[in-house]
Amino acid sequence: MASEAVCSKCGGTGFVIVERATVSGAQPCDCRFQGMASRRESDAQIPPLYRNASFENFMAADNRDLRNKMSTVKRFADEFPNEDKPGLLLIGEPGTGKTHLAVAALRRILEKGFECLFCDYQNLLERIRSGYDPASNSSDREAYRDALDTEVLLLDDLGAHRVTDWVEDTITSIITARCNHRKPLIATTNLPDADAGSAVYEKTALGSQYRTALRDRIGDRARSRLFEMCTVIRMPLVEDYRIRKQRVF
Repeated sequence: MASEAVCSKCGGTGFVIVERATVSGAQPCDCRFQGMASRRESDAQIPPLYRNASFENFMAADNRDLRNKMSTVKRFADEFPNEDKPGLLLIGEPGTGKTHLAVAALRRILEKGFECLFCDYQNLLERIRSGYDPASNSSDREAYRDALDTEVLLLDDLGAHRVTDWVEDTITSIITARCNHRKPLIATTNLPDADAGSAVYEKTALGSQYRTALRDRIGDRARSRLFEMCTVIRMPLVEDYRIRKQRVF
């Protein structure tokens, strides 16, 4: 088996000796930082479907509104960290590109050296629940700690879970803790919110019908904290890009 290459500068120690005037000392070798970016991206647990998501390959087509929303998200990532609004909330219908833009921002932030973590909302809740269920013989309580402690958390599909007191209390706890400690949160949701400009009523054959809104799924406390800490972006009403892609063939 071929042996692993040893750095010619430090001989594999990770440090090099430097001389400054009459003083000598050790400093980290460049080889210690090689591959750190790829390791950070791997640790972020971005799903394979979105692993290459970027602002450059976002399908904005000829839609000016979509391009404007992309520019706003890109500016958030380029100016990160943002003291006034450390978080980002993307609201819109399925297939408008929310997750793509959120991951593009996360990857740009990763490049700056921040620790990031992608979490599917439903999966995160299931992992946290199993960690607190003695019958499951599970010790996955780290999922809850990770959601609290990671430098930048991306919560995808926020609110995509039936409402229970436990769900509301759990998500309120995570959002409140991150807000109180100014820890950035990027979130996406398909659920409408009237204060974000989304229609919570839709016309049907039987008249006007109420749509389940963001506050119905996460509660008023968590929603209030989200609006306090996040730049809120409502995606424009466009055709589902997944359907649009199929039409190309």
